[in-house]
Amino acid sequence: MSIALEESWKEILEPEFSKPYMNKLRGFLKEEQQKYQVFPPNKLIFNAFAHTPFHQVKVVILGQDPYHNTGQAHGLSFSVQPGIAVPPSLRNMYLELSQDIPGFKIPTHGTLTKWADQGVLLLNAVLTVRAHEAASHQKRGWETFTDTVIKKIADLQKGIVFMLWGNYAKQKIKLIDTTKHLVITSAHPSPLSAHNGFFGSKPFSRTNQYLQQQGKAPIDWQL
Repeated sequence: MSIALEESWKEILEPEFSKPYMNKLRGFLKEEQQKYQVFPPNKLIFNAFAHTPFHQVKVVILGQDPYHNTGQAHGLSFSVQPGIAVPPSLRNMYLELSQDIPGFKIPTHGTLTKWADQGVLLLNAVLTVRAHEAASHQKRGWETFTDTVIKKIADLQKGIVFMLWGNYAKQKIKLIDTTKHLVITSAHPSPLSAHNGFFGSKPFSRTNQYLQQQGKAPIDWQL
């Protein structure tokens, strides 16, 4: 695991990299990479931070762990690399966008770097996964790291939108001062749960309305 973290994040998160849990996580990843294919590739593990520097964060969309099939994951939650089929949860996000944002046209691709470059931190709670084995790197230390990321954003910034979809993500609300930030919760956009409250929740227009109330530029959600 190379730690080429974007400079503004490095300043905030550097203490984490010398803590015992991170040393254990490094050892675990080294072993995993010797035995198995691990996604995303090393250079993309911290890709979300590269695209969205700390002081540019406006929105956090929290995912669980990276896609586990070949060529999908590139370090941004819900996003896939160019040329890869749009995954089901992201298809449902596009459907909601088409109902929520006037004029939104559903893209033919699933690469969300345009969002990330506008200040949408596309953060997974777990940043790596063993090929073809969902959730295989959970409870190895990544959650401690990404909980710190969420808490640092919540403590040091104000007027951020946190999108927490599904029960796993909703647990993170305890890290966020809801008097300083907007937290949008709903069912997960997965096909298993999208009809239980994700569709019709209008998270994207609500986000832009709040950002404008904070004097910030809204996100152009069109890809």
